[in-house]
Formats: sequence, C-alpha cells, structure tokens
Amino acid sequence: AFGLIERLRASRPNQPFLELAHRLDRDTSGAIIVCKSRKALVRLQKSMREGGIEKHYRTLVKGDWVNDRQHVKLPLFKYVTKEGERRVRVDPEKGVPSHSIFTLIRRYGDVSFLDVELLTGRTHQIRVHCESLGLPLLGDPVYRGGLQPIDDGTVFSIKRQCLHASRLGLTHPVMGKR
Repeated sequence: AFGLIERLRASRPNQPFLELAHRLDRDTSGAIIVCKSRKALVRLQKSMREGGIEKHYRTLVKGDWVNDRQHVKLPLFKYVTKEGERRVRVDPEKGVPSHSIFTLIRRYGDVSFLDVELLTGRTHQIRVHCESLGLPLLGDPVYRGGLQPIDDGTVFSIKRQCLHASRLGLTHPVMGKR
C-alpha cells in the first residue's frame, strides 16, 4: 500500500519536503534521487529533460552480446493492451527517439552482463531495446525474460528482472557542484 516516497516521509516526519525527482520501474532496483526542496526538484527535473543527468544501469541478458560497446537508437511507442496493461514497442513511425549505450562487462556462457547508459529516459527503454535485439533481460516478466534456458540445457527461474540503477551523475541543483 505504500511506495518509496511514503515510506521516506514516514521515516522523516521532521523533513517538511520530500519528493522523488524521477521513477524506476517497479522491479528495478538501485539509485534514485529524492529532493528536499521544491527548488531542487524543479531544477533537477529540468536538468533531466535537457540530458544533464548521467544514468547508468547494470543488467543481465540472455544471449551473447557481440559488441564491446554498442549504441542503440530505436524509437519507442507506448500503448495499452486490450487487457489494459501498459506496454512499449519499437515503432519507426509512431515512436519517440530513444538512445541507449550498452557496454559489455562480462560473459557468463549464454548470459551477458552489461552496463547501460541512458541518453534518453523512455518508459521500459532498456527492456525493449534488449528484447528487440533478441537479448531479453533475465527475469523480465513482460518482455520475454521469465524462465531462461541456458546452453548447457539447464533452466533457471529469476524472481525479478535483472536491472539495477547503478550510478547517477549530476550537478547538485542548489550547490552547483558535480
């Protein structure tokens, strides 16, 4: 019944203002920015819109990521299924430009460990970019990543998607320091 911001506010009742500057998908773990003033929130959100926040994620994908570093620029389109679920797909005509930079960290057989830098922050961007390349995130229940067979014939189940917001780089919105 309670999200992150409600829990933070409950744990810091003397803090007059707490607000999330951005969001993560429900099953994504990691770094998030919380603002303690309206001034900071407005400035950070403006910086995000202008590409002033460096965002890096770590993920495990099923498959052999070929390139050490690869730019993926695929337009993404949000839609709602007939069951009422929000989804995203690559759509050259209706899609909004999106740009991810994937860097291979290590291979584990039929699984690749990647760093992903987001140059745009579209809904499900990493998940859809990977799925469209035939390399779904392990554990992703929506974009083909649930049960994953590995080359040696074993199958393992991941309880949540393997996507972690690992690093944020920004200029402090009030003090002006990187």
